[in-house]
Amino acid sequence: MLKIVKTSIAIATISLLSTGAAHANVGEALQNICTIVKADDKGELRKKMKRVQSDFSLRIKDYYSGVSCGGNSLIRTAMLNDAVETGTLMIKKMPKSDLGAPEKDGKTVSAWATEQGLDSSPIFAALTKRL
Repeated sequence: MLKIVKTSIAIATISLLSTGAAHANVGEALQNICTIVKADDKGELRKKMKRVQSDFSLRIKDYYSGVSCGGNSLIRTAMLNDAVETGTLMIKKMPKSDLGAPEKDGKTVSAWATEQGLDSSPIFAALTKRL
């Protein structure tokens, strides 16, 4: 009985350490995603998204809300930096339900864009077309 308990504790400890390392690696993998979006580098963003998906089985919808670029989401960052290629790519890859959902500040991307005067942006047009 004592042997089973010790084995269970050892397995639990190893799995917790492995999980912590996986989260740290996801953070490292996504470290420069804001720079990629700001630079409007669609090819590099596509590579980054594929790498995260293959290495960690995560799609953009899984990590989108956890990434903040100076307090803004990735699509908002793309709009502010006029990064049309990366902004439209993210809009195509995100589920419609997530695109229409409120973000951390309680506003949807489209409501925020209208408020900021970015409703003439090609990214906003792609967003409204998708919704």
